[in-house]
Amino acid sequence: MESKLIRINSLDNVAVAIAPITKGETIEVEGIQVTAVTDIPAGHKIALKDLEAEEKVIKYGYPIGAAKQAIAMGSHVHAFNIHTCLSETAEYTYDRQTAVDCMEMAKQDKAKWEGKVPMVNVYERANGKVGIRNELWIIPTVGCVNRVAMRLEAWANEVLGLEDGVHAFTHPYGCSQMGTDHENTRRILADLVHHPNAGGVLVLGLGCENNTMDSFKQLVGEVDTNRVKFLVSQESVDEVEDAKELLKQIASAMAGDKRTQAPMSRLVVGFKCGGSDGLSGITGNPLVGRFCNALTAMGGTAILTEVPEMFGAEQMLMNRCVTEDVYNQTVDLINNFKEYFVAHNQVVYENPSPGNKAGGISTLEDKSLGCVQKGGRAPVEAVLGYGDMVTKPGLNLLLGPGNDIVSTTAMSASGCNMILFTTGRGTPLGSPVPTVKVATNTPLAQKKANWIDFNAGQLLERDAEEVTSDFIDLLVQFANGEKHTKNEINGYREISLFKDGVIL
Repeated sequence: MESKLIRINSLDNVAVAIAPITKGETIEVEGIQVTAVTDIPAGHKIALKDLEAEEKVIKYGYPIGAAKQAIAMGSHVHAFNIHTCLSETAEYTYDRQTAVDCMEMAKQDKAKWEGKVPMVNVYERANGKVGIRNELWIIPTVGCVNRVAMRLEAWANEVLGLEDGVHAFTHPYGCSQMGTDHENTRRILADLVHHPNAGGVLVLGLGCENNTMDSFKQLVGEVDTNRVKFLVSQESVDEVEDAKELLKQIASAMAGDKRTQAPMSRLVVGFKCGGSDGLSGITGNPLVGRFCNALTAMGGTAILTEVPEMFGAEQMLMNRCVTEDVYNQTVDLINNFKEYFVAHNQVVYENPSPGNKAGGISTLEDKSLGCVQKGGRAPVEAVLGYGDMVTKPGLNLLLGPGNDIVSTTAMSASGCNMILFTTGRGTPLGSPVPTVKVATNTPLAQKKANWIDFNAGQLLERDAEEVTSDFIDLLVQFANGEKHTKNEINGYREISLFKDGVIL
């Protein structure tokens, strides 16, 4: 029988239980025999040696904290007996040799995909981007017209008969915001207007909001006026009827759109984790990391965000930056987000969540080292600010919080065609784009089949290359529109905007 324990790195002094272990049970892992002092739940850690007080606890080959007191071999190692080693300040250095080695491995990965890049059927857009859906989006400039937008969505889906549907993205902002908050709202909404998964867009305003339609049009810039329409409700006698007419016109412009073949390298894919558990960094996130390696080797574009969940693992990403300039931008990305915490009198390590801890994650370092596995070993090519659209192929780091809805919205706005979302606890959440839910463990995949699209728990039982191949095949089907993700089937889509200031 396979061991119930996984030692992720040969330097680790803890192992992770992949199945529940009972008190008194003796298990062998990599030649080490350990007898459980207590019951160890799946996803949780067990000490492989006696640990002294304040000795570093090593997982993934890196410290995830230090022992609060002496911990005996075979003991349950968790938040009750280890503590974080993070602080608000840290010193970083650029390891150029590691970056060179990373880029060399990327060249080897690229060679493997020469002539083997999968083809996908996509919608070619006039601006050179591709969409994997041909949806009609309704985007309110202000929360005051949310209910109008929802009413129009229901009508359009009943009457217009568009294959990929009509979707309204409501939010509470667009007015009574100041400074950066106001501009962030406008930028994200403007990005969504240009999203390639939308074949047409109705921008719906009120008329007295701070985000005036005239100023918003200037921010949006040039559009195809047959596909993007604007309506100010206060200027209309009957905004609902006028909007219906505009929606009909947009749908007519979209009617002739057809899918054409393109290499998978044309896609932009975002990576997210939420409701993580102790297996996230062993199954789900490494699986997404394998895809990241493949996609970037093909010449495609990947986006990794959740900056607070890089704390404790940021040096790993910094060492993979292709230039010192990208490294400096990454340092700024981390330090600026730490300063955001400090400005609000919060500690940077107030993470993980209760659900994360229940699943076996003990400290923020533990969470972060698992989280960054989603980026695989791909070189870091660029750093994006909040609201920036991606322009450079390869792995991009995007400014955004760990919050699931805010970060998936930010990745969608940056241009992601789809988002790969790993979870060990489960979530029904959906972003504006197809949101592929990847379970980190088989029990979750079986229990919540109505939420989960792929079971990464298979990695504990099957060959990793085979599982990765199956995963890529499924993503091709999603991109082609042959299959729809569970969030699409369930109708779960929403947006949330990053807010940091005063509401008037």
